[in-house]
Amino acid sequence: MLILSNVGKRFGPKVLFREVSLRLMRGEKLGLVGPNGAGKTTLFSILLDQSEADEGKIEWERGTQTGYLPQESAPTGEETVLELASSVTPELKAVQETLRTHPEADDPTRLEALERFAELEGYTLEAKAKKVLSGLAFQQEDFEKPARTLSGGWIMRAHLSRLLVMEPDLLMLDEPTNHLDLETLGWFQDRIRKFPGSLLTISHDREFLNAVCDGILEIRHGKVFRYQGNFDKYLVQKAEREAQHEAAYRNQQREIAHHEDFIRRFRAKASKASQAQARIKLLDKMERIEAPQSDEATVAFRFPQPPRSGQRVATLSQVRQAYGDHLVYRALDLEVEKQERIVLVGPNGAGKSTLLKILADLVPIEDGKRELGHNVEVGYFSQQRVDVLDLERSVLDEAMERVENTVHEQEVRTLLGAFLFKGDDVFKKVKVLSGGEKSRLALVKLLLSPPNFLLLDEPTTHLDMPSIDAVIQALKDYSGTLIFVSHDVHFIRALAKRTIRIESGRITNFAGDYDYYLWKSGAASAQAGLVEGLRDARPESKARPGERAKPLSAKEKRRRRARERDERKAERIKIEDAVRKLEKEIFRLEEKQEEINAMLSDPQSYGDSEKAKELNEKASSLARQLKERNYEWEIETEKLLELDV
Repeated sequence: MLILSNVGKRFGPKVLFREVSLRLMRGEKLGLVGPNGAGKTTLFSILLDQSEADEGKIEWERGTQTGYLPQESAPTGEETVLELASSVTPELKAVQETLRTHPEADDPTRLEALERFAELEGYTLEAKAKKVLSGLAFQQEDFEKPARTLSGGWIMRAHLSRLLVMEPDLLMLDEPTNHLDLETLGWFQDRIRKFPGSLLTISHDREFLNAVCDGILEIRHGKVFRYQGNFDKYLVQKAEREAQHEAAYRNQQREIAHHEDFIRRFRAKASKASQAQARIKLLDKMERIEAPQSDEATVAFRFPQPPRSGQRVATLSQVRQAYGDHLVYRALDLEVEKQERIVLVGPNGAGKSTLLKILADLVPIEDGKRELGHNVEVGYFSQQRVDVLDLERSVLDEAMERVENTVHEQEVRTLLGAFLFKGDDVFKKVKVLSGGEKSRLALVKLLLSPPNFLLLDEPTTHLDMPSIDAVIQALKDYSGTLIFVSHDVHFIRALAKRTIRIESGRITNFAGDYDYYLWKSGAASAQAGLVEGLRDARPESKARPGERAKPLSAKEKRRRRARERDERKAERIKIEDAVRKLEKEIFRLEEKQEEINAMLSDPQSYGDSEKAKELNEKASSLARQLKERNYEWEIETEKLLELDV
């Protein structure tokens, strides 16, 4: 399907890669790995014809269709989430835009667009898009929202939905798991495994690469190496290849040294001169094995340690917490001891991030008590932490803002390098950084001046593998108390000593590491263990910073519960009415369809060609309408089932 022959690319004097030759067959699923700056995204841009290779040739099988998901952002217009997810071709997108701008039912332009929409199998794609959107955690009420009103991560999910609906010959995904929570990640991995086309993905997520890839491409030191199998198998094969390369290099160097010594000793001796000349020619013709090139050294940095806290770090007693009408915790009890390493697991929406915010005193509690122990200082990290960065400072100045005098500037620059701020990048203004870069900088600041009680929400997002390992090493050396949420199983296994599963507002303690939890809980896999429980992953509305809800009185609580019951009852009546109307409409259409089919089965109807054509058009139209009404009926009945949960 795709062949690269001796492809090379350089930027000025720097060679990104050279002599890249590989073949991608239909159905193959390959992961593209390598250190940041090695050229992974550049190789993507060359394949997508967004930039040109300096040398070599790229050949595509005729008619190959590609679908691309960038790492950070993708464009949106005025389309709804559903329209975006189902706009798999430019023509279909144009038809959708016509329908959006001509809402009147009797508008001739709209009627013509509806006809073309049906011809392009738009209704089938729309049904497929709804299923994919649901798999990626969108709710029914989200489908008609304008895509541009969503956060960046949810916009990327909508674009990912479009690619999964499109099912191109080759999916090219740049860090797709950055935009997914644990639960949708499991669904997505299963979808990719069943995807009939080929996959080329850039990812730093070891578990994702293990789950979906049957081959790994590594860009390193200007070359591309291919390995068979998933990421774990790649690591084994890479170690074997490097060991073989080093052994071959050393053997050749010993052979070269032996020949050079002979030449030096006997070149001027008449009886040995011809032998010396022969060895000179042998060395000239010898194909030299390149010296092994080691990967970048791991960061050796001693992180400042926080002040000691009391033995009891935090206590939650009978805590009740809610976001508006949505109850998260009813009677939460939790005790945290000094130097514990706790990971929170459970389905999206279960309350993992909320628990971190309760401990950090960032959200109000309606009832119960939150107490911190003696000399406890809390540090909370999430993507929102970037809001506290000073945009006018340089990266280096911001990193050194609260650093102790014992930490030198060069050490800070070394750490920044581990988090992908290399060379002159440290002198950039914070305001020009991307969202991922700001997130990394905020994490560096936290590690340089850590409190003694760390609460981390997905700290490895936007980090490459060496940076993740640097964070792991820092937290292994950290002497304070740690509670974290992560979807990176490698990160969890390296750090967690106690596991807490959260489900339906309840917590279950497992007094052991993640593997102990998997054994005790009977989870099907390491990834499944992260999302055991119920599904609830709809996009959350953004709360205003610093906004705190007032505690509700008992009377207000009773009034709110009564209102919830009334709203639920009204919603049920509304849905049941919609179901009855749809059933009546489906029955009417089926009767009409039977009449048309009976007329079509009558040989006399074919005596009049115009009449036969008209009957066939009516039959096609009825079939489309029945498909639409039946799908709408399925959606409404699913809503009824959800109300019963």
